[in-house]
Formats: sequence, C-alpha cells, structure tokens
Amino acid sequence: MTEPVVKTIAELRCDYHAGTLRRADLVSSPFDQFSKWFGEALAAGLREPNALTLSTIGLDGLPNSRTLLMKDFGEDGVTIFTNYTSRKGRELEANPVAALLFLWKELERQVHVRGRVVKTSREESEAYFFSRPYASRIGAWSSTQSEVIPDRAWLDQRAAEYEAKFPDTGAADCVPLPDFWGGYRVIPESIEFWQGQPGRKHDRFIYRREVGGGWAIERLSP
Repeated sequence: MTEPVVKTIAELRCDYHAGTLRRADLVSSPFDQFSKWFGEALAAGLREPNALTLSTIGLDGLPNSRTLLMKDFGEDGVTIFTNYTSRKGRELEANPVAALLFLWKELERQVHVRGRVVKTSREESEAYFFSRPYASRIGAWSSTQSEVIPDRAWLDQRAAEYEAKFPDTGAADCVPLPDFWGGYRVIPESIEFWQGQPGRKHDRFIYRREVGGGWAIERLSP
C-alpha cells in the first residue's frame, strides 16, 4: 500500500520567502502603510483582498470570529457593514471593541488591527447600501441574521416576499435601507504588520497610538 504523502497534520508546513520587512521600509502613518500593502495585494490579483476576520467579545464572555469584507479604510478607521441585530451587532453594542485580521497568504503577510468601534452615519450606510446589487439589498431585508430558521425554503420565501414588496425598478433606492442595517467603523489603537520569514523568524512591526495623536512603531519578536 502506498504511504500517504502527509502522515499527520503536524507535518503540514511551508517556509516563507516572499519578502522582508525592515524598519526602513515603514512609513510614519499606519494608514499609509496599510494602503501600500493593500495596493500590492490588489496588484497581485488576490481574490477578495478586502476579506478580513472580525473578532468580538461574545455576550457569554467567549470570543467570536467571522469573515466579512472591508468596504472602506482611511485615517478614521476601517469600515464594515452588517445587520445590527446579528450576533456581532449585539456583541458590538454591548462591547464596542474589536480586532480585525487581514491574511494575504500569497504574499505571506498579515495585518492585525485592534480598536474601538462606532457606527457610521445613516447617510454613509445609505450610500453604501444603495451601491449594492439588487439581490444583496433584498438579502439584507430577508435575513434574520444569526437566528435559527427552519430551512432554506423559509429564507427563499422571505426573499420572494421582499422582492414583491420592493420590485427592481433599476433605481438605487428601490430597496430602502433597513433600520436594522448599517456600518461600523473600527478606530485603531494598534495596527501590526506581519511578513513571513524563513525558519519562523517573521518580521513584525506594531504601530501604537500615542496620547498626542502620533504613532509609536516597535518591532515585535516573532
């Protein structure tokens, strides 16, 4: 019998050689540094480079994580959108802090963001919501996100009901923004940039927000 190529999960590993990260490579603003790396992820043709893992504090005190998509970033933070009554929405209402993790594995890079969370304005939420495809806007109305539902047919029926209520006229606002749906902005207190290195001697630099509004930059041990 042929021996398996990989005998155990513990043997699954690869070394990292895509690049290095030195202090001299970093710019003074973590937002400019993120913009540089995000641009390189886009240029590399990565699928959904705006995908991130959002971690929150559960109402039971245990952490929760899920993958979603960043929809904007800048000096004011990282913006995501969701159902405010979802599990993550309830958790962010109770504890408005979060961690975000971007993984660009093809570039052997990670970015880790930690900070406070605020809601975006309704105007910002509307601007993004009306830019979504019709089916996605209907989906926002149809989903009782994170709640237990009986089956797929129940969800499809709700979608059909909202399609009848809000027919696709081609207008951006033919499906209105639900009161229970909108954006969150994560305002960073720290942003870490991680570049994989051979032998697990990874390059890690963290920007920490200072009292005066500037950013301290420190190298972390891998």
